[in-house]
Amino acid sequence: MQPATTDPDHAPARALRTLIVDDEPLAIERLQILAARIASLQVVGTASDGAQALRLASALAPDLLLLDMTMPEADGLTVARQLMMQPTRPAVIFVTAHDQFAVEAFDCDAVDYVLKPVAEDRLARAVERAIARRASAAAERDTTRPASAAPSNWIEEFWVPHRSELIRLAAGDIDRIDAERDYVRLHVGQRSYLLLHTIQGLEDRLDPDRFIRLHRSTIIRRDRITGLRHDGLGVWSVELANGTSLRIGRTYLPGAKAMAGR
Repeated sequence: MQPATTDPDHAPARALRTLIVDDEPLAIERLQILAARIASLQVVGTASDGAQALRLASALAPDLLLLDMTMPEADGLTVARQLMMQPTRPAVIFVTAHDQFAVEAFDCDAVDYVLKPVAEDRLARAVERAIARRASAAAERDTTRPASAAPSNWIEEFWVPHRSELIRLAAGDIDRIDAERDYVRLHVGQRSYLLLHTIQGLEDRLDPDRFIRLHRSTIIRRDRITGLRHDGLGVWSVELANGTSLRIGRTYLPGAKAMAGR
């Protein structure tokens, strides 16, 4: 589809110039209807595949992409990664029927990850996040403060399926991670959430100064550990702040002892 003919002179103040990208015409139509109800959005064009999305993004310089995940030519992750290499890149909100790409999506610095069928209030919240991020970036440019530190190489947040949407979990709020077949269970206080990911994949992405793997199926936040206990015959356990103990796998015992300075 060619760029929309919306007159920018009649767009609402501070509206995000938005490109909708989806390979399903009905999905594009649905997002256009929802966007028309959100005053802070101005749809400037639509694309039906990843390659077209990249061409239109270059031509139109949108502020925001509402981006499907699975498409021909180039999928949503490929599009987002290409956009990340641009000096001035649009914000990205993934809009998809698939929840298993959430970790990869936020590697691309996505603003949000909205599951289909899209509810108007859920999309509005995602747009609010995009506006807040733009305002924050503008404030940083306008100040005379020294440049902020480089972004962390470690994952800082998770977006996990919960009921009909994805919710944000800060990595620093997670107490323990357990492997469950092809999933991991993230424990936060008294609640837990399933995420489609391998524990090995998460171990490689988590800050080792904050998390330690103590078993082939368990990763613990370091500040939740209160002590180590030798159970005899070379078996060790870790004592946690909530009063429970977990056995340490032999493969991971040297790392646990190093943590304790032994």
